[in-house]
Amino acid sequence: MRLLNYDEHGELNIISFDDSAIPPYAILSHTWGADADEVTFADLVTGDSKAKCGCEKIRFCGQQAWQDGLQYFWVDTCCIDKTDKAELSHAIRSMFRWYQNATRCYVYLSDVSARKRKLGDISTKFTWEPAFRASRWFMRGWTLQELLAPSISLIHKITSIQCEVLDGTPLSQFSINERLRWKEGRVTKHEEDGAYSLQGILDVELAPVYGEGAVGAFRRLMDEIEDLKRCVQDIHSTDPHNDKKRIEETKGGLLADSYRWVLNNTIFQQWQQDKCSRLLWVKGDPGKGKTMLLCGIIDELHSSLPKTASLAYFFCQATDSRINSATAVLRGLLYMIVSQQPSLASHVRKKHDHAGKALNFADVLRDPGLSTTYLIVNALDECATDLPKLLDFVAKQSSASCRVKWIVSSRNWPNIEEQLERAEDKMRLSLELNARSVATAVDIFIQRKMDHLAQTKQYKAEVRSAVLQHLISNANGTFLWVALVCQCLEATPRWNVLKKLALFPPGLDSLYQRMMQQISESDSAEICQQVLASTAILYRPVTIFELTALVEPLEDLADDLESVQEIIGLCGSFLTLREDIVYFVHQSAQDFLFANASDKVFPYGTEGTHRVIFSRSLAILSRTLHRDMYSLKAPGFHIDNVQPSDPDPLAASRYPCVYWIDHLYDSKPRLQANSTSDQQVTGVVDKFLRNMYLYWLEGLSLCKSIEKGVVSITELWSLVQDMRGQSKYAQLIEDAWRFIMYHKVAVRSYPLQTYASALLFSPTAPAGIMIKLAVSNTWGACLQTLESHSDVVRSVAFSHDSTKLASASDDKTVKIWDASSGACLQTLKGHTDWVRSVAFSHDSTKLASASDDKTVKIWDASSGTCLQTLEYHSSLVKSVAFSHDSAQLASVSYGNTVNIWDVSNGAP
Repeated sequence: MRLLNYDEHGELNIISFDDSAIPPYAILSHTWGADADEVTFADLVTGDSKAKCGCEKIRFCGQQAWQDGLQYFWVDTCCIDKTDKAELSHAIRSMFRWYQNATRCYVYLSDVSARKRKLGDISTKFTWEPAFRASRWFMRGWTLQELLAPSISLIHKITSIQCEVLDGTPLSQFSINERLRWKEGRVTKHEEDGAYSLQGILDVELAPVYGEGAVGAFRRLMDEIEDLKRCVQDIHSTDPHNDKKRIEETKGGLLADSYRWVLNNTIFQQWQQDKCSRLLWVKGDPGKGKTMLLCGIIDELHSSLPKTASLAYFFCQATDSRINSATAVLRGLLYMIVSQQPSLASHVRKKHDHAGKALNFADVLRDPGLSTTYLIVNALDECATDLPKLLDFVAKQSSASCRVKWIVSSRNWPNIEEQLERAEDKMRLSLELNARSVATAVDIFIQRKMDHLAQTKQYKAEVRSAVLQHLISNANGTFLWVALVCQCLEATPRWNVLKKLALFPPGLDSLYQRMMQQISESDSAEICQQVLASTAILYRPVTIFELTALVEPLEDLADDLESVQEIIGLCGSFLTLREDIVYFVHQSAQDFLFANASDKVFPYGTEGTHRVIFSRSLAILSRTLHRDMYSLKAPGFHIDNVQPSDPDPLAASRYPCVYWIDHLYDSKPRLQANSTSDQQVTGVVDKFLRNMYLYWLEGLSLCKSIEKGVVSITELWSLVQDMRGQSKYAQLIEDAWRFIMYHKVAVRSYPLQTYASALLFSPTAPAGIMIKLAVSNTWGACLQTLESHSDVVRSVAFSHDSTKLASASDDKTVKIWDASSGACLQTLKGHTDWVRSVAFSHDSTKLASASDDKTVKIWDASSGTCLQTLEYHSSLVKSVAFSHDSAQLASVSYGNTVNIWDVSNGAP
């Protein structure tokens, strides 16, 4: 960014600054005069600016900035070199941000005068207001973003823009249609600028293409908006807002008096008020109220934070594979941040376009445009996948930016404490060390529950008193214990309440043991135990329709869902039903089944239960899958336009469709040719793949889980690697893997392409997948086709650890790909001409690129950061190579020269 300033001699200077080092500055909004009158960048360079009329507005801006204590200021006429198309394009895309980040914004109205009227005229003291209202500045296209970027509270009557907008309410809180209406009646010098001037307001970036016309520019603008909306939606698997709402409803609602003690806690207040305190770890044993405590903190922060601050949160749940991984946590947080700070969406869009869904959250947290942000992660101990990586990320990033504050919660696990200990500015809030406050909160919770029970069950005074005394005496500061006991009492006749009270021992595990004993002694013991066993090993909470299909004794009740609900109710101390989805009441309930009740719940071990679910899943899929399940008919029907049928043919099949291979894998089959049971498994899978494979792929596409299908087929392939005497079966699995790898992009977006282009461009030789239309007899040598470059690819190179592949293109970019999945990890931009060669260092940490722009660049292969630009060649550079110790780099140019560079300092 270039900025202007006047030196001590009154001379106007122009200075360039890196984005990371821009000083405070003022910015000018104005209407352009005749082109010949405006001071341009070229005029400043040549010194021909003083005679032009446009000098007056520059002088005004500089003087006003000086009066406001600002050394630098910006005026668009001369701070942008408009003869450089690349610079002009970048400036147009950055304009909104530049106005938004300015310390002061001045408006120069050349058609408004502030001269006083004569004393004899008493109608008004000034002549400026009519001219002010009529000023053409208000109807100028670019004025809209200059009004909305700063936080000001003026002129809403003239512009018809809501006061809330002008007063600084984030634009993300207004719909796209509302923001488009603000444009009505505005005019621009170039017709395309009508669209270009909206890009910052609509949170998109649009490269200017003057000559495309207003219609073309607005079409591209709307396409960008739709693409951005789609990729932002793609980065999360569940909406944290909905997860929080579900958790509060499941736990009977959020009781303010049960969490407000924390607001007066010294440690919490220090974290909230001290800028250096960036990480707060809330820790406590199961059932102590950590989740509801964080729900309350979220509500309090939401109501008290300034408009410009952001609040993002995530609730881990071990029993749901969609929200129990480090990736899911970061995607959920990123989704909420970008929804509130759309200016950060460029990170999402860039990665989404080139890498499907691979994102670098750290880039967002380092963005200079990130406002004060609060990040809250509940139940770290329920992050089942990559917890160490998540803890490492939190520890490092909580120390990296003073604009970001973290709250995380978990059980008292030593491994979590060990990794969070590495964070620099951390604080601990132990619920055990605040036992008195927690106990008081639990007493309030008990009183509320007691009031509800007494009212609904019409307890007599002595019964009410006895129940209240028992709860207070045995709760031991555990919310969950109180909730479970009260749940049981709701189902107990009031004449039997006093007798039942004695059966509720203190302590969660003791209570679970008692509940398990009651289930085992009931007439419904067998069916309840099967329901508990199945629910405990499932990879996500399932709908009541899915559970009915998966648990064999429930299958006969498919048309009697009330009975199924009753059976789930008999497991009520462990399970709960919300909006037809079955959940565990708490993670500790599932933990108890594995640790203390496995002999009753898993009589054949968890592997046996997995095998049952696997068999049931294939039976369900074989019965329900068929071609064109949603009657889409057209192969070009996009997945985003698909609406489920009613009734949904996949209602009972979604879970089996996505997870049947996972259950097979976790049943730990040996798949040996001489094993009868394993031969049965092999036969069932063989038959399914030969007869139902294409239908299954369509189902995965409709479930938006093609990527999960790729992982599952890879798991299946790993199971058969050591098989002997089963070469045809192994070949079938390999064909299935090759098919989904080759066609995943098309099938993911267009479910019916499974039967169209996927068949057309596949070989006929494999016996497993029946294909009639073909162009070759074998799969061929090509494993993957990597598509993203927009021009000729000149060079490719593998990293020496074989995990990455780099490509160089005439589109002036270098791309780094994941060699296994084919995902684009980084797009490296910086060269200004064709890139002819790439090479990895032998330690695989750096990448060098050679370009027709006569430079060599050295990049960090992990982050994509340009470490050095080597400029010495006098002609096009055509090749680069690292030495074996990675300390030196050689480059060859068309000028018949070879340069050898020191990689550490870039010296030739």
